[in-house]
Amino acid sequence: MRSQNGAQPFAHRCRVYYEDTDAGGIVYYVNYLKFMERARTERLRDLGFAQSALVGENLLFVVHSSEARYHAPARLDDELTVSAEIIELNRASLRFRQQVRRVADDALLCEGQFLVACVRADSLKPRAIPEALRAAFAGTGLALAGE
Repeated sequence: MRSQNGAQPFAHRCRVYYEDTDAGGIVYYVNYLKFMERARTERLRDLGFAQSALVGENLLFVVHSSEARYHAPARLDDELTVSAEIIELNRASLRFRQQVRRVADDALLCEGQFLVACVRADSLKPRAIPEALRAAFAGTGLALAGE
């Protein structure tokens, strides 16, 4: 799957474990949000930034708002791919578009968008995304907001 700008979107693979499911063996709805959070974290890591190191630089990313649509259930032992595409980059926030798909048949199970804010770790007040991070995000082929 390619994004509109030709850059290869990031995808994280994971498996559905017993702890992710309800009594019927179907993934509990809120766990899709956890899968997407992990993909965003791995996206940062893929760009060369570990969240543990960012905390040391007085920086956190926090979810400001989320939107999710559920299309089909994942089940125990399914292998999933979870995308994390950056679609908007602002001074102190970024927006991700994400999809959860089953590997076996590429079925779309869940999709959503997440507005993630950059804040100071010590005060939780908004702060500008550091230039190195902005450059890494922009290097994914994304046009910066306002440009």
